Amino acid sequence: MTITRIQPVTSHPGENALFIVLGLSLTENVKEKIIDFSANFSALTRSLRNRFPKDNFNAVMGFSSNAWDMLFEGQPKPHELVTFKEIKGPKYTAVSTPGDLFFHIRAERQALCYELASIIYEQLKDLTHPVDEVHGFRYFDGRAILGFVDGTENPEPEIAAEYALVGSEDPLFAGGSYAFVQKYMHDMDKWRSLSDEEQEKIIGRKKFDDVELADDVKPGTAHNNVSKAYDDQGNELKIMRANMPFSNPSKGEFGTYFIGYANKFSTTRQMLEHMFLGNADGHLDRLLDFSTALTGTLFFVPTVDFLDDLGDD
Repeated sequence: MTITRIQPVTSHPGENALFIVLGLSLTENVKEKIIDFSANFSALTRSLRNRFPKDNFNAVMGFSSNAWDMLFEGQPKPHELVTFKEIKGPKYTAVSTPGDLFFHIRAERQALCYELASIIYEQLKDLTHPVDEVHGFRYFDGRAILGFVDGTENPEPEIAAEYALVGSEDPLFAGGSYAFVQKYMHDMDKWRSLSDEEQEKIIGRKKFDDVELADDVKPGTAHNNVSKAYDDQGNELKIMRANMPFSNPSKGEFGTYFIGYANKFSTTRQMLEHMFLGNADGHLDRLLDFSTALTGTLFFVPTVDFLDDLGDD
């Protein structure tokens, strides 16, 4: 029986995370060199994981639509891999920002995130240019900077792969995943001016114990009301979030790096459209009054087998 080796998109968020977005430079032989690097990526991560087995180290590599067209010209492409189109609503905008390569690095120790990032830089510095880099950290019991537990709506570990990984609907890319990333900055002065009860009605959950508010208490504009997606039969669809807070307190910067892994990007996009344009009841996500999306880029994370096989071409 053939076993598909997948990249660790459903892994635990970890204590530390590093999110890196790079753009491809138009240098000589960039295509061949990036493909060579990609073919060796699993070996790089495996070496660090074997050296430090207790640190829950793992890393993911993804490609944008533009990068896919450039690197794998003339080859099949994941069905829903496109350049993310801006979603401009009546009050808020989900911006679209550039990026070609994406790396999501996780570990209990920040030193391991740094180690792989430094190797990536050394090997790709002449082939790419930096677009964005965010250092995330686990905040207490998995809370966002806003003070509420994040990721509560994630599917249970036993079924996470069902929602996060491509299946039979696109068999050439089964085991891969669509990774959509957004960097949100929060207006903490404005947020802290609210009472806990007001904050709870914006999120839709209790702040202390993470219990969901009752339907007769929770407003239609609550984040966990609006940010949902459904299939044609009205069944709720889920994605696998691996969000992490980040902050530079001396600069007054407080944010959340949103990352959603999904078997179909259309699921994630529907969630975004409900948040920014309004859901079926016309409600916008009230959380966006306090949170601004500064980036928005879609990537496809292929299987480990896909990456390794690049070395055979």
